[in-house]
This record gives sequence, structure tokens and C-alpha cells, in this order.
Amino acid sequence: MAGPSQEDRAQRAFRVAQEEWRRALESHRLAPPDAGFSARLAGLASAAELEAAACREADAAGFEWPPHRASANKPPYELQPGTGRRGPEELWRVFDAAVAELNRAATGTDLIEVAAAYEALAAAAGELSSGVEREDRASGLLPRARARRSA
Repeated sequence: MAGPSQEDRAQRAFRVAQEEWRRALESHRLAPPDAGFSARLAGLASAAELEAAACREADAAGFEWPPHRASANKPPYELQPGTGRRGPEELWRVFDAAVAELNRAATGTDLIEVAAAYEALAAAAGELSSGVEREDRASGLLPRARARRSA
């Protein structure tokens, strides 16, 4: 008996990625400004990577991206400029540019363009997560990481 078709696999991967993306965004929506911020950013980076992979798989199966209105893709409050968000400002500029590019790409139908935009957002959110974590450890909001001993 044959396994799932490429189309079935692509649709499943897309559903899984969309659910993970929804959960990652939801974690930011009502979050307090707490020590979990860097972890939420890391989760967003991971979800964006899943979205990118699902888009590439869907493209290979012959699908097109269903266009969205750019205004529908506004990030949750704690990720928006002017909200007192923590972290290195230069990394926030990269993140904001990646969000803008995803919003632009999402208005078209090219899955590879959308995948590339998700990949850029994943990289920006990952760097931002690391930057916020470093600042939070330095400020004492997160405990200092233990030094690793060499074997």
C-alpha cells in the first residue's frame, strides 16, 4: 500500500506549521513583560522555520500561497515598535524589517518568496531571542548561566 502523496504530506506539514505559528503568536498576545520573553521569541523563530519548510514543501507539491491582506499580519503588541520591548535596538530593526517583508510577501502567491520571508523572520527572531536573553541575564531578570567545565 502506498504512503501519503506529496500533496497530502504538504497539506499536513502546512497544517502543523500553521498551528505552531498560531501558538507562537498567541504566546506573545497576552504575555506580561517577564523573564519568558526570550523563550517566546525563540518559539516564534522555531515556528517561522516550520512555516518556511511547509511553504517549500507545498511549493514542491504544486501549491500557491493564498494571498493575505498585509494589515491582517500585524504582530502581537509586545513585538510592535514603541511598546517598550526589551533587547538590542539594532536586532529589533532587523526583526521589524523581516516582519514587513513577510507582510509584503504574504500579499502575493509565491510560496518560495513567503518561505524566504519566514526564514528571514526566523533568523531575526532567533538573534533577538539570544540578545534579549543576554540582556536579561546581565540584568538579573534571568539567572546567570553556569560556566561549562572542560573535560
